[in-house]
Amino acid sequence: MRDIDEIVSDFELLDDWEDRYRFLIELGRELPPMDEADMNEHTKVPGCVSQVWLTSRTDEGSPPRIRFAGQSDAHIVKGLVAVALSLYSGRTAPEILTLDAEALFARIGLQDHLTPQRSNGLRSMVRRIQADAKAAMEAA
Repeated sequence: MRDIDEIVSDFELLDDWEDRYRFLIELGRELPPMDEADMNEHTKVPGCVSQVWLTSRTDEGSPPRIRFAGQSDAHIVKGLVAVALSLYSGRTAPEILTLDAEALFARIGLQDHLTPQRSNGLRSMVRRIQADAKAAMEAA
C-alpha cells in the first residue's frame, strides 16, 4: 500500500479530475485482495451506497498499532478505501482519533469532486475506522 504523503503528492501533480479519478481507480486496484470470509455483514460499512468492507487487527507491539484491510465492489470507491487505509493503517489508536481526515480529503479535492453518496460513504468509512480505534483503546 502506498504512503499517504505519496498519494497526496501524486494527487497534487494531477490537474485534471479525469486523471485523478483514474488515479483513484489505480489505487483501488493496488489494494490487497480480501478474504471472502471477511466480506460479511459484520465487516460491511453501513452508509455506503456501494458495498464496502473493513477489518482491523491490533498488533502486539508497544504502542500497539492498528492495521486495516478493506475492499469494495465499485472501482472509485475501492480507491477511496485505499486512500483511507493509507491514512489510518499502521497508526496507534490515539493517532487515528486525532487525524483530521476531512482536511486531508479537502486538500486533495475529494470533497469538491465526489458525489454526495460517495462523500457520505467516505465519512462512514472514517467513522468505522475511528470506532475500531476507540474499541482497541477500551480493550487495552
